[in-house]
Amino acid sequence: MKVHAVLIALLSAVVLSGCASLQTGSDFQTGRNALLTGKSEVALAYFESVAAKNPKYFYGTAYRQGVLGFLGRTQYTVGQLPQAQKTLERALALDQDDDSARLYLGLALARSNDRQRGISEIATSMKSIHEFLEWVTQAHRFSFGQFWDPTRNIRSAIETDLAMIRSNEIDWPRLIADGEWLGKEIDEESDRARYDEVRERRRQNDGGSSSQP
Repeated sequence: MKVHAVLIALLSAVVLSGCASLQTGSDFQTGRNALLTGKSEVALAYFESVAAKNPKYFYGTAYRQGVLGFLGRTQYTVGQLPQAQKTLERALALDQDDDSARLYLGLALARSNDRQRGISEIATSMKSIHEFLEWVTQAHRFSFGQFWDPTRNIRSAIETDLAMIRSNEIDWPRLIADGEWLGKEIDEESDRARYDEVRERRRQNDGGSSSQP
């Protein structure tokens, strides 16, 4: 009887853990969708909830981002710059390779008049995002990589901004606007790439006869 009770307790714990993980993922995705559709206050509440439960929650495979990065950028979007800076620094302490978190940290610093550090973080993040796109489109060009930035629109924009930074003639309003665009665009690009990959696989499975999604 004792063994039976222990097994039931263990199974219950596994089920509850699984349910909690599913809820966390669902809440994160709801927050992400809200952020990308301009509902920043709604997104903020969801990201705060997820971060409180699991600050180490990460999203994505090829391009990985943490919930603290999303929380920090949402705080940035609603104008909570000091909170955003602290949250984004926490995000980078967990993962130095979270390029979107670094980008928004640079933007928050720039808008808080710490432009020397801000420009360093912005430039570093832009270079890393560019390197990621170059890597994914080359290393995986025969699979999912072909669907990332196929027109080089993102990489071309980054190259233009990095050239401006190197010239030391920085148009700050333009650079900040470009950085905000990049932060959102790289997120949307991951969705577009996933959608295009699924559509192509479906087309191939249908014998190439259908172009419908």
